[in-house]
Amino acid sequence: MGEHHYNQGKGKNKKQQQHNKGHGHTQHSMKDTKTFNRHGSTAPQPSRIRKQVDPEISKYLLEIANLFESNAVELEERTLICGNALEETKGFEFEVATDYILSHTLETIIQGSDVEHLCAFLQRCADNFPAIAMDRSGSHVAEAILKYLSTRVQDKDARPQLEEALTTVCKVMAASSVEVMRNCYGSHVLRTLLCLCKGVPLDKSEYYFSKAATVLAGRLNLNVSKKHDATKFQSGFPNLLKLFVSEMLKNAGKSIKTLQVDPFSSFVFQTTLRVLAGNDEELLHVIPILLGCKDKRNPEGSFLEDTVVAELIKLSKEAEFSHLMEVVLEVSPEALFNELFTKVFRNSLFELSSHQHGNFVVQALISHTSNQDLMRLIWDELGSNMEDLFKMGRSGVVAALIAASERLHFNEHKCCQFLAKTVCSADESPKCIVPRLLFLDSYFSYEDKSNWSWQSGDKMHVMGSLILQAIFRFKSEYIKPYIISITSMETPHVLEAVRDAKGSHVIEAFLSSSASEKEKCRLVKKLESHFGKVAAHSSGAFVIEKCFTACNLSLRESIVSELLAVRSELSKTKQGSPNQEFISPPSCHTQKKRKRQLLCFSRFASHPDRWRSKQASKEFAYKDFSSTFGSSDTKPRRKDRFLAGSSNNKSNPKTVTELRKEINQSLGTAAPFLSKQKFKRKSEQKGKNIAKVGDDNNNFRRGKKMSNKKKVGNKNDDTAAMATARKSNKKRQRDGDVREASLKKMKA
Repeated sequence: MGEHHYNQGKGKNKKQQQHNKGHGHTQHSMKDTKTFNRHGSTAPQPSRIRKQVDPEISKYLLEIANLFESNAVELEERTLICGNALEETKGFEFEVATDYILSHTLETIIQGSDVEHLCAFLQRCADNFPAIAMDRSGSHVAEAILKYLSTRVQDKDARPQLEEALTTVCKVMAASSVEVMRNCYGSHVLRTLLCLCKGVPLDKSEYYFSKAATVLAGRLNLNVSKKHDATKFQSGFPNLLKLFVSEMLKNAGKSIKTLQVDPFSSFVFQTTLRVLAGNDEELLHVIPILLGCKDKRNPEGSFLEDTVVAELIKLSKEAEFSHLMEVVLEVSPEALFNELFTKVFRNSLFELSSHQHGNFVVQALISHTSNQDLMRLIWDELGSNMEDLFKMGRSGVVAALIAASERLHFNEHKCCQFLAKTVCSADESPKCIVPRLLFLDSYFSYEDKSNWSWQSGDKMHVMGSLILQAIFRFKSEYIKPYIISITSMETPHVLEAVRDAKGSHVIEAFLSSSASEKEKCRLVKKLESHFGKVAAHSSGAFVIEKCFTACNLSLRESIVSELLAVRSELSKTKQGSPNQEFISPPSCHTQKKRKRQLLCFSRFASHPDRWRSKQASKEFAYKDFSSTFGSSDTKPRRKDRFLAGSSNNKSNPKTVTELRKEINQSLGTAAPFLSKQKFKRKSEQKGKNIAKVGDDNNNFRRGKKMSNKKKVGNKNDDTAAMATARKSNKKRQRDGDVREASLKKMKA
């Protein structure tokens, strides 16, 4: 069968094609709530028996599939063929969509169709759409339709047709919501439909299910992106979404007790809450219904009924409902969140924390607490029970508690003290704190804890690593025992930690903390003569970058020298790159994100003195800039010396990072500040020019002050004032010329 035959749609003439082009559209309006409710109130249709597909249609679709596989069809012809193929399925939409073989061909046809033909197909099969969505093969067809439509939401010409077709589908899906959301296939289609109505890009998987790593990162303040940032969404259909959710919950109201503990309906409810995040009015209506309340607010002004409150603690221990409650706490408006805490969770936190499912609800509650008053109540219940939580294997609750203390700046010192006491008794040295937290499970499962020791080859604990990373974000005065512990680790243990992904993150966190440079150098020195081996490891490469940032010039030179010795081996790994030079961390941070590799050191190999001078000038520029423009926390003390490696500066890491970025940008466009010791010979003339500019600036300031005094003392002396002004202008011009000439020489 030739291409011409496909273009004509099994031999149909052009007039018949024009007739079929607009066939199947109905005139429903999504703006009419009554129309939506009238259609949505119809009883769900029972599952239908699939009848046999017309053999002619099967043959026709399979020949289209073979034609597409040959790649002999141009784009325009492909669109026409796909449109005619959708027309040919009229009357057999359900059968074709649910056929195991033909459904694959239909997916391909859908991807090559235009909006008009696809919307017409969707209108024709709307009544059977719930059955298609609940079928193993049909669910893939339904997904393909919705994903294609999501790519055309921004098309203003296609939007009216798209909106009309979606309205029809939402009506029948809302009417069958209970059956669909409890089906493993239908649940996924229903969530996709919710996201499409919201305008969420369908590649954002967090709206379908919660990734454990993503949730954990959010609870421990490790991610800064806003997952529900509505500015990243497309322009969806807010009115349709509101009506769809309302009708869906209305039809599901009688079965809410069953749906609360059903795994697939729980996914649908979680997605519903996420697409409504930020819309407090809708959330205050939807959340009480999902929790089992009636669709009315209590006369007292509360959101939760007393009969429901008594059941929520029990439900929070159910696996499916605990996931739903986590999202409820994530998106709840402040008033409802506070009521949930005071009526449901208060005085039950330790009980829930002890449960295998309930402890995740407590973690969510702690993570989304936004004020210190609630944090104080949480701390009163859980703060003194850290050791018991560790013994029960509920370290996630402790991690959430530590992260919340750091985020809200509440009980920071006490939090660090309590954690240290759980792994280190008063008569023990603080050296054991970090190793015991790194091997959290091993330590607490050991019978004689006082004789526990680091066993080489043991598996480091993920949550213990995350707890230590959170601890090293606190101020240095709060974490002195932890600093003593990590700097007292033996060299073999440091090397083992660096080679482990979890341990390396802890080392990085310490090197990025507010600890002094001297303390950081103490740890870095343990890696001397091992930098090459560390850099060859995937996790060790990041540690090397942090070491280069934290240590003094002599240690930086040791790092570069050792890595240069294994340059050929490094170039063969993912961490090595033969075409770039090692640079300071502000710029390296950007490079690390893009390529995640170490850089080679051709500049040091060819001109070591120039490399040392460059490193010294950058540090001099940083200290000068920080002392001038930094806050009181970032200004270094006079006794601090970079070359001596004795800095006691306790700085704010965020502020320091910003300062270093700004300095690096300025150094990229102009010459660095000159170190007196390193640049005395090379920049003698430049120094004179700079000194001249400084003297001229001082003279200008003194002249300006004298001018102001003269104006105050003798207001009538206009001649003197004008002369002073002319003199100042000439000086400014001369200063500018000198400064420009000086910069040109420095750049040269």
